[in-house]
Amino acid sequence: MQNRNKYYTYLQHSDLMVSITSGSLNCHQRASQQDRRVLLAGFCGSTARAIIECPLELAKIRRQTGQSYELKGVYKGFGVTWVRTLGLMGTYFVLIDSFRRNCPHLFSSPVLGPFMLSGTAATLAWWLVWPFENMKSQVQGNYGRETSLRQRLVVTFRERGVTGLYRGIGPGTLRSFLANGTSMIVMSNAQKLVTKLGLRD
Repeated sequence: MQNRNKYYTYLQHSDLMVSITSGSLNCHQRASQQDRRVLLAGFCGSTARAIIECPLELAKIRRQTGQSYELKGVYKGFGVTWVRTLGLMGTYFVLIDSFRRNCPHLFSSPVLGPFMLSGTAATLAWWLVWPFENMKSQVQGNYGRETSLRQRLVVTFRERGVTGLYRGIGPGTLRSFLANGTSMIVMSNAQKLVTKLGLRD
């Protein structure tokens, strides 16, 4: 669900911006426009994902820790969820776009290319934002006293160091690589099938 929403929202806004910014632009202008499209698509995708994901993540964490929750509080931690997702998806789409522009031949492989590229891009993005993922889990799991995101980061770093900020990164890396790699394989082959059937405009 999360990956399908991520790819769909990104592609929709990227295609929209292509139609808006197309015209008589030179190569430098087109590259600049492309960069802006990727960032805008990442922003839109991140916002959509955070809105959908926040209540589901809270419910998951509360159930995993044996806590209850109420509907009126399902958006607790939305701020840190949004910040995390902006960094995550922005980085992911910038990397994927860079791979597509500079190494297009790697996407020609039906399985290994998309799997490795998407898995790598997603995992690098998760490594970048993992401290925020950790803080999100603390907030939604009612861990510690109520405080600002900055204070949580500072306290965690003082008490546990960098390893405290990156706690759980091992399982997170494995999940990210497998989930995002597999999702890209499915999306790439679905796009090829749609094109082959003549269903594209």
